[in-house]
Amino acid sequence: MAGRRSLGRGFDLLWAAYAVSTFGTWLAFDAFALIAILVLHAGPAEVSALAAAGLAVGAVAAVPLGPWVEFRRKRPVMVAMDLIRCAALLSVPAAFALGHLGLAQLAVVSVVVGAADIAFRAASGACLKALVRPEDLLVANGRFESTTWTATMLGPPLGTAAIGFFGPVPTVVANAVSHLLSAAGIRAIGGDEPRPERTGAPTRFRARDLVEGWRYILTHPTLRPLFANTVLVSALIMATSPLLAVLLLADLGFAPWQYGLAFGVPCVGGLVGARLAPRFVVRFGRHRTLRVAGTLRACWLLGLAFVGPGPAGLLLVVLVEFGLITCMGVFNPVFATYRLERTAKDRIARTLTAWTITSKLTVAALTGLWGLLAGLTGTRTAIGIAGLLMLATPLLLPRRDRAETGADVGAEAEAERGADARK
Repeated sequence: MAGRRSLGRGFDLLWAAYAVSTFGTWLAFDAFALIAILVLHAGPAEVSALAAAGLAVGAVAAVPLGPWVEFRRKRPVMVAMDLIRCAALLSVPAAFALGHLGLAQLAVVSVVVGAADIAFRAASGACLKALVRPEDLLVANGRFESTTWTATMLGPPLGTAAIGFFGPVPTVVANAVSHLLSAAGIRAIGGDEPRPERTGAPTRFRARDLVEGWRYILTHPTLRPLFANTVLVSALIMATSPLLAVLLLADLGFAPWQYGLAFGVPCVGGLVGARLAPRFVVRFGRHRTLRVAGTLRACWLLGLAFVGPGPAGLLLVVLVEFGLITCMGVFNPVFATYRLERTAKDRIARTLTAWTITSKLTVAALTGLWGLLAGLTGTRTAIGIAGLLMLATPLLLPRRDRAETGADVGAEAEAERGADARK
């Protein structure tokens, strides 16, 4: 079976490193918010500001990391980012033990971890493309997607149980240790990794490299619409997440365990979707799978505006989230593979950095905006408006696979010639 064939020792180690760090991250899901509330007795405004600052400032701090990562060996960068995240996270329990932990430190750690996460993701995309044959990229991304949803399904329930017994700080320690183990796994890949070189240009840093990732995306005929689609979809989903928590826990009176159940059970759909994605691509083609899954993914969010109290309301949340996550499970690995295939080898890190920075900044902006909107119109209405906007996002998907006609190849060549001329 294609989904179970070996992709090599290097990929297996990278996958294991990804699995342990992802599980650690989800085990500590919302740990900083819980520390702020339970330990530092912060109010809603302070908790929201903490979340927004970590996303926004971390993304801005990561802007120069794209070109820095591009022209360095990727595995050492990934190890360094893991160690930075580990050290930053361990400063939280250390400060807590000494009685000096405050919101300012949590904000600084959020920024450092967020920036390191962006750099790690940029390097990991190039690392994966170097370790795996082009025909195996979809299988590899499917395995990463399955791992993500497994960690999402298991991590928060176990983490909240651990918080109930030990408090929120030990889950931060577990997250830090997971990054240490990830660094060890990546380091164990071994082998020689050649240093990337600029062709026809000096290796010194140039300011224009900061915007090269965005320039490459926005001048690419198929990456451009996918960029707009994925950034907007992610932002609308994340912007409604805190509002849904308020609706379920405060307005409708669901218990915290019911809230956790409503989001844990549907993650099974992510596993199902990730397993089905390669089969759909074989049967229907990559572009059709991308468009259909991307269109169906947009149809579910509106249903959350109609959630009511009691078991029926809880069941509706589970069904809506299951449908949404299943479509995402199909869409995400196909999209990630398509993006890697359509990105020139010497621009992967800058492109992925630009993509992630834009996504995080958009999520931060829409989360704040939707909080204000909910204050003006009501929580349920704000969720409904996001759901209506989501219905329009399939219009941003590429209408055809230009690569199959040769148009995309020509456009890529022209973009690369332009970039080389700018050098």
